[in-house]
Amino acid sequence: MDIWEQLYQEAREQYRPGEVTPFLYAHHVVCALEGENGEIFTGFCVESCCGVLDLCAERVAALNMYVNSGQTVVKRLIVFRDKPPYGGGSGMPCGACREFFMQLNLRNRDMEIMVDYDARQTVTLGELTPDWWGMERYGAGEKQNES
Repeated sequence: MDIWEQLYQEAREQYRPGEVTPFLYAHHVVCALEGENGEIFTGFCVESCCGVLDLCAERVAALNMYVNSGQTVVKRLIVFRDKPPYGGGSGMPCGACREFFMQLNLRNRDMEIMVDYDARQTVTLGELTPDWWGMERYGAGEKQNES
């Protein structure tokens, strides 16, 4: 079993769409990610009647990683609904998730994101966020740390 199959299986265990309450719907998008140390963390989407309260599976998995291990670097990530990513934009993190991962740790620009499970095709977060606005701030922080 390769790492992608392992990530897929871990995420798939979270897939069980349903209402939590009349206001919340969950487990219809699932995610598994591999932290820098090789640990796997999962998450699932929670949607509410008020969009600002929604939680994406990717961010939930990242927060699980941080809360449970203190890690902020992600090596690999897979996200999907009822079947693994199959190309054509499936499996892509939304803009908010892309932004969150970039802000969580600059090294996340190198994380691999599964875009076609059968073909094992991936893309890096850096490829999805070229010319990211936060590079200047990271650069300023690096210069301050060198002083």
